[in-house]
Amino acid sequence: MRFSQLSDMNAILGSSLSKSFQHYQVLKEVSVEIQQGECYALFGPNGAGKTTLLRIFATLHRPTSGRFEIMGMDGSRDRVKVRNTIYLIGHGSYLYDDLSVKENIQFAIGIRGWNPTDGEIKKALDQVGIGRFSRLRSRYLSAGMKKRLSIAKALLIRPKVLFLDEGYASLDERGVDMMNECIRTFTKAGTAVLMTTHDRGPTAEVAHRVGVLNRSALTEMTVKEMVAADALF
Repeated sequence: MRFSQLSDMNAILGSSLSKSFQHYQVLKEVSVEIQQGECYALFGPNGAGKTTLLRIFATLHRPTSGRFEIMGMDGSRDRVKVRNTIYLIGHGSYLYDDLSVKENIQFAIGIRGWNPTDGEIKKALDQVGIGRFSRLRSRYLSAGMKKRLSIAKALLIRPKVLFLDEGYASLDERGVDMMNECIRTFTKAGTAVLMTTHDRGPTAEVAHRVGVLNRSALTEMTVKEMVAADALF
């Protein structure tokens, strides 16, 4: 992959990315390319480095070696600019317990320099199914409702690149359907989605490509191959 010849359609480029924590190597020369409007699903056993790879692309970890670009920007040199184009939904909710659902949205998006209207907030909350809880303090939300709130924030932020770390975690069946509908909304708008997952069924409904991270190496396959495989790792 030649970074000097980045296509306009590429949202994520990683070249020979390696990451070690002390003497333990989590990633070894991982390369991946994801286009705008594409959903890339990343599978792998616990501890394989899926979250680490997402956190590198989200500029929260620095790779031990290798390079990466987000929307044509160098991920190490242009970290501030990169962060203005991405959004990460991870395992933590990162909410302020004493703020309401609506206030948490206003605070999170206000940091990015934008104040959504009440109508825009209501539309996003209704889309994820928690519109009637807008005045509820976030301390009273279940894990699934907190995940829905994170998705609502992403819908309002409209990132160029969306990272989902175990996107289906904590969601019930309707929540999984809602997540997939939102993923379709993002990709149709040109957002690149990189998601880690263990759920092959719902993933097959939205993923365009699949990668399996195992033993520090990444192997790619088609969605059909992923569905048909007896075991991925």
